[in-house]
Amino acid sequence: MFNQPPAIQFELPGWIGAYTQGISPMQAVNDRMSFVIEASRRNVSEQTGGPFAAAIFERDSGKLVSLGVNLVMTERLSILHAEMVAFSLAQRKLNTYDLGADCLLVHELVTSTEPCAMCFGAICWSGVRRLVIGARDEDARAIGFDEGPKMAERWIELQQRGIDVVHDIQREKAAAVLSEYLLAGGGIYNSRQRKLE
Repeated sequence: MFNQPPAIQFELPGWIGAYTQGISPMQAVNDRMSFVIEASRRNVSEQTGGPFAAAIFERDSGKLVSLGVNLVMTERLSILHAEMVAFSLAQRKLNTYDLGADCLLVHELVTSTEPCAMCFGAICWSGVRRLVIGARDEDARAIGFDEGPKMAERWIELQQRGIDVVHDIQREKAAAVLSEYLLAGGGIYNSRQRKLE
C-alpha cells in the first residue's frame, strides 16, 4: 500500500532563537555579512548542520527578516540549504511567495557562500532584489562540496532579472568557516561522493 508523509516540516537549531533575539537593524553590508558568517560558524560549532548560513534583510533598513542555516544532514532533507531555509522562513513570515511584491519593501539575500545551482534557481523566483555573497564557489568546491552545474552567464541572468549582485564581502572569513568545518571532520554530503582533485 502506497504511503507518504502528509506534510514536510523541519526544525531550526535551538541556538538560533537566542542568536537573533533583539537583533537591531544593520545598515552596513559588512555588518550583515558578519552576522551571517558567525551563524555559519555557530552551525558548525553546535554541530547542527553544514558550514553555510544565509539571511533575508530589508535592503534599505537593514532589518533582519529571517536567518537560515544548512540543515541537510540533521534534518535529512537535501533541499535544506541555508538559502532555501531563509527563503522559506521569510515567505512564511510575510505570507507571500514573492519577496518582491509591490506591497513589500525591497529584500536582499546575504549568504556566507555563493549559492549552489539549486539555490541560484530559487533566487530567481524568490523576489529578492540583491544578492550579497561571502565565499566563492571555488571555496566550497575546494573542500569537496558539489555545487552543481552553474551557467557561466549566471551573473548576467540575475542582473537581467533586476537582482544586483555583490561579491567577496569578507570572503576570507567566510571561506575560513568552510576550512574549519573540514578540519573538524564535518561530513561532505554529496549524493554521490567524489574524490577531491
